[in-house]
Amino acid sequence: MRIFVRAKAKARETRVEKIDDTHFAVSVKEAPVDGKANRAIAKALADHFGIPPVRVALAGGGMSREKIFEIL
Repeated sequence: MRIFVRAKAKARETRVEKIDDTHFAVSVKEAPVDGKANRAIAKALADHFGIPPVRVALAGGGMSREKIFEIL
């Protein structure tokens, strides 16, 4: 499944907000340095869906606020 994420790094708390079936807004505490925020977003999505983090992969938008993740 492909999902579209609006990312917010350096937030006060980690939060996943569902906009519709394929669009989410994800806030994480980590800064967007060396991929830390992307990894934190993947972990937050994995927790939200109740799956292991290895089943969440960044498919596009690595350096953008608008990201695409694949749920494997």
